[in-house]
Amino acid sequence: MKKLWFWGAARRAQGKLLVQVGVFCIAVMVLSAGMAAGAEPRVVAPETVRDFGKVFEDKALTHTFLIKNEGNAPLRVEDVDPDCACTVADYDRVIPPGGQGKITLTIKPYSVMRDFLKQAKVKFNDPARPELELTLKGYVQPIIEIQPNHIVRLRGTVDEDVRGQVRFVSHLPGPWEIKSFDNSIPQRIAVSLKAEKPGKVYVLEVRNISRESGHYGGKIELLTTSAERPRLIVRVFANIYPSASGMP
Repeated sequence: MKKLWFWGAARRAQGKLLVQVGVFCIAVMVLSAGMAAGAEPRVVAPETVRDFGKVFEDKALTHTFLIKNEGNAPLRVEDVDPDCACTVADYDRVIPPGGQGKITLTIKPYSVMRDFLKQAKVKFNDPARPELELTLKGYVQPIIEIQPNHIVRLRGTVDEDVRGQVRFVSHLPGPWEIKSFDNSIPQRIAVSLKAEKPGKVYVLEVRNISRESGHYGGKIELLTTSAERPRLIVRVFANIYPSASGMP
């Protein structure tokens, strides 16, 4: 009888132990599942705007933004979408918990003028911050500035002296010259070029010589000594009307 009682007590103790072990395992599984469900990445961007200040048009503009992951799950950069084809993006696809990655944006040379602002939308798998914008901005100074712009508009009657002009201002550190020019419509316009400030500023004057009324257009191509801007184009558009004295 004692043996039977001892055997039964041992079986009951073993059963209790198994129950306790099972409860512990279930608790561990529940806790682990809760931790896994709560694991999320967290985007931290110390800098989202890069101001280049004043730059020249012939240089590529590049900046690298750092992105930190202060969450407890991998951060995925799902997409980087620049607002202009002139901007190229290169970036780390996955950033581990506690780590940091890079997003590099590059604006191609001769892609922006004057005051510019280019943005790129970045998408993440962070549910709290699924998207942010990175901005590149600044002021681009052209190497050779055309004032007021690259178009000459002629408007007047056939008996008027109709003229227009543009100025070319060099921002190069050394001397610069316009070597020659080609007029695509010599039967319509006369072109003259003079150095207002030799090595720095030139003035191009365009004069209508056509004695016929109507509309016409053409271009003037100028060759320079600048390796960065060896060729400049000026467009000419004219509206020439009949003589005022011949009108009823």
